[in-house]
Amino acid sequence: MTRAISLTISSDPEQLAPVRHAIEKIASDLGFDSDAVAKIGLCVNEALANVIRHAYQGSTDQPIQINAEPTNVGLKIIIRDWGNGVNPDTLPPKPHDPLKPGGLGLICMREMMDEVIFEPQDKGMQLTMNKKRADRPDENHSVGAAA
Repeated sequence: MTRAISLTISSDPEQLAPVRHAIEKIASDLGFDSDAVAKIGLCVNEALANVIRHAYQGSTDQPIQINAEPTNVGLKIIIRDWGNGVNPDTLPPKPHDPLKPGGLGLICMREMMDEVIFEPQDKGMQLTMNKKRADRPDENHSVGAAA
């Protein structure tokens, strides 16, 4: 059975790839197809980049907690920061300008994940993203089997 993971990283962009790979491994072990695995990885990467850029204003030494756990229908990912605590759901929508970098992270998360929830904390923000498997494995499929 695939186990949950809990990671604490610094807000250094060099931490993004190892976290993304760890989450993609869990998603793959849970039976997500390669397209879904890539989308989950992209969403985690974008969420972490947003924490670094917006919550911590580019500071590379602040904590970020990432938890990923199997659910009955897929995968739950929780990302917790102790940054500025601004909930993007409360901000007015910005039109995307394809000539300017940025602005696609939230769009990707909302389009590629089944559920995206921002919960302000006493300090910082907690983001929960849920992704359901397209087809749940049957009894003959061993979820979490090593490749």
